[in-house]
Amino acid sequence: MLREKTKEVKIGDVTIGGSHPVAIQSMTNTRTEDVTATVRQIHMLEAAGCEVIRCAVPSLEGALAIREIKRQIHIPLVADIHFDYRLAIAAMENGADKIRINPGNIGSKEKVQAVVFQAKERGIPIRVGVNSGSLEKHLLEKYGGVTAEGIVESAMDKVSMIEQMGYDNLVVSIKSSDVMMCVKAHELIARKCPYPLHVGITEAGTVYAGNVKSSVGLGIILYQGIGNTIRVSLTGDPLEEIKTARLLLKTLGLRQGGIEVVSCPTCGRTQINLIELANKVEDMVADIPLDIKVAVMGCAVNGPGEAKEADIGIAGGVGEGLLIKKGEIVKKVKEEELLDTLRQELLNWKK
Repeated sequence: MLREKTKEVKIGDVTIGGSHPVAIQSMTNTRTEDVTATVRQIHMLEAAGCEVIRCAVPSLEGALAIREIKRQIHIPLVADIHFDYRLAIAAMENGADKIRINPGNIGSKEKVQAVVFQAKERGIPIRVGVNSGSLEKHLLEKYGGVTAEGIVESAMDKVSMIEQMGYDNLVVSIKSSDVMMCVKAHELIARKCPYPLHVGITEAGTVYAGNVKSSVGLGIILYQGIGNTIRVSLTGDPLEEIKTARLLLKTLGLRQGGIEVVSCPTCGRTQINLIELANKVEDMVADIPLDIKVAVMGCAVNGPGEAKEADIGIAGGVGEGLLIKKGEIVKKVKEEELLDTLRQELLNWKK
């Protein structure tokens, strides 16, 4: 697979590229200068499964805050820099494990060189990021607008510039809000670029729209063996990004662990509030460290059969429900006891 052929890059204590697992990232939406709020959010993201966190650094105060934030968290921190090269240098001086820059908006070659020099001195990787919205004028003219080919050429030009400065500790990111353009761009760059790729669909939208777009785009990209670290970009709580990323990787067989909840879509036979029950089960199992499949079925008629592939499940009836293991009915319990019965079974689970 293409992802296994990329150069390995170390971000703090997380290594991406080569045969290492695809790492899950998110980005804080707090003011980085507010250390307390930022650390609180990162802790929640850590608990949900975030492995690398990115923080915006729009000011010198934000760059200085990185030192204290780093002291209180347990995952690598990436400083997101735009326009001011001095903020990139300050972020690295204060402990950033990686910096994200778009060399195109940092300014002159000398300013980019100053950032590269500092990164090289400290062994800090640089994520070279290019978005479809930041494509240079000459490439827009060359390709007749924003295209996958133009995005790739822009990214590779910037990679080449940094390589010529004597540095190759790089991660590359190319993003577009156009899902299929983003897919094509990744297919093109994966065959040109030896560096790990950070993949995502930028400006994907709200939790609903963003999840659909990200799942389609990232699913196609990752299935082809492309991508070493991902972020599901959503206009919403960053926790939703982590939940989606984890499920996406698990669905593609790129991650193990975590309970998978399957549930039926409801029909006229459903005698219980299955929608509420399924959501409660999903929330309940989030903190249980098992790698199994749990089914939540809406009726006692088809429930056992439909849940046959699950390790354990529950099926609702009229005021009662069934506990099922591998399609076999284990016992019948009152409806109000279904959730607690399932939880106790999971907490006492034996392989």
